[in-house]
Amino acid sequence: MTAAPTYADELRSVARHFGRRHFLTVTGSAAALAFAVNLPGAGTAAAAELDARRITDDPFTLGVASGDPLPGSVLLWTRLAPRPYETGGGLPTGTRVDVAWELAKDERFTRGLRRGTAIAHPEFDHSVHVEVEHLAPGTDYFYRFRAGSWTSPVGRTRTAPAAGARNTSLKLAAVSCQAYPDGYFTAHRHLAQEDVDVVFHLGDYIYEYAVPSTAADRAYEPGTLPDVFDHETVSLEDYRLRYALYKSDPDLMAVHAAHPFVVTWDDHEAEDNYAAGIPQNDQSPEEFLIRRAAAYRAYWENQPLRRPQRPLGTDMKLYRRLTFGRLAQFDVLDTRQYRSDQVYGDGWQLPGPLVDDPSRTLTGATQERWLVDGWRASRARWNVLPQQVMFSERRNLATAAYKLSMDAWDGYRASRRRVLDGAAAAGVENLLVLTGDVHVAFAMDIKEDFGDPSSRTVGTEIVTTSVSSGRNGADRPANHATLMRANPHMRFYNGRRGYAKVTLGLESARVDFRTVSAVTTPGAPVTTAASFVTEAGNPGLTPA
Repeated sequence: MTAAPTYADELRSVARHFGRRHFLTVTGSAAALAFAVNLPGAGTAAAAELDARRITDDPFTLGVASGDPLPGSVLLWTRLAPRPYETGGGLPTGTRVDVAWELAKDERFTRGLRRGTAIAHPEFDHSVHVEVEHLAPGTDYFYRFRAGSWTSPVGRTRTAPAAGARNTSLKLAAVSCQAYPDGYFTAHRHLAQEDVDVVFHLGDYIYEYAVPSTAADRAYEPGTLPDVFDHETVSLEDYRLRYALYKSDPDLMAVHAAHPFVVTWDDHEAEDNYAAGIPQNDQSPEEFLIRRAAAYRAYWENQPLRRPQRPLGTDMKLYRRLTFGRLAQFDVLDTRQYRSDQVYGDGWQLPGPLVDDPSRTLTGATQERWLVDGWRASRARWNVLPQQVMFSERRNLATAAYKLSMDAWDGYRASRRRVLDGAAAAGVENLLVLTGDVHVAFAMDIKEDFGDPSSRTVGTEIVTTSVSSGRNGADRPANHATLMRANPHMRFYNGRRGYAKVTLGLESARVDFRTVSAVTTPGAPVTTAASFVTEAGNPGLTPA
């Protein structure tokens, strides 16, 4: 059972970021901060218990999900919201609800049945996170929830192989960037039908921008989308409602019910291009940290994440490590919460000396040490790095006047150099980087020296396109020829929507770039735009 957070814990965490006097100047008072982040205030009475039999509308409107599979454990998630576009999901204010859960080896729930009860706390917006332990490794399970007379949809999940298992195959998918008003989540519908063991969501699960009540690229019926979404997310309630909008999408619900997810954020879960505690827009750092605390809290509430990831105030430790037998180790990064501010005004800029400043970091020193130490201890055939922004160099022109993205690893070249040196020192032979963010698909050879095309290839980067962000896109965007010429390590570039499917084996890894022809109309078919293979012990991509 997950304990409700205390107001004192939340308040102390936010106050740590600035002195007491400045803290009170900014927030006005403890009560003002509690209002801003919408947390239970000091002296708030314990939540009253609501008899689930009194819930008259289906509370499972946001579906079910599972995540972070371990060899003997799975994390199950749901959130009660009979009226998801209302504050508190339409449940009475300040009430907690008992939710029953069941897990079995078959969809009829007759074999290996496990069951229990969890509490949906109002402090967590009636979300439920159940960590089921003592399960068989590498095994499919089915799960569901009950509240009163209501039963949730059935979800399927899978535990990871045993730590020392000599497994020979693993199928995964990578997705990112699903702007709701840009189009339908058709890619998720197709991914729900794929045979994969786990899905990695690499960020921009929601977008903070206003969602108008009528949008050009989704066929809303007039009046079906309330205007509560027609402003940028700032408060905890804003972020909670935005997740309700996204998670009520039937295609997103389908893919969550079909596969376990491993999630990490990028920027839009809080604010575009923020860096650590530094906002993009004209806002004080103190005010932004309050906003960030709200964003992080809503993120945890709405994702299949375990207890160690539960936020405390403004902070949330999202980077973590998962292993799938002896075949793969996944080091999931957070490149937003600890990064140095972008230089030269952010965006695409001419690279100057600051991009090579060793004092600047994309991961923070603690996370960087954790990553390299994990590589030293790894015995996996493939070391996979699920993370957010472009890792390989990406020049916009094939001339000396090229620009680089200051928001990607190109803006933090010393940080990238340390990571690559750490991989080399640890003896990592099969480095595979999974990336999102850019709304297009790339296949990249990671070079020892990007300035020298003949230098050694030290890894592979697979960049998944967006689910919907950027609308329909094109197979060959207008800058296709320019980017391919400017970046000889770039093996593939496609601008359609979709996902990347990766199959890891003992001898090689294969990536299939799966794309849909349109997202502004529902039901588009999925095709494979290209396939590549990289051999174990011989990094670099070749067409399959």
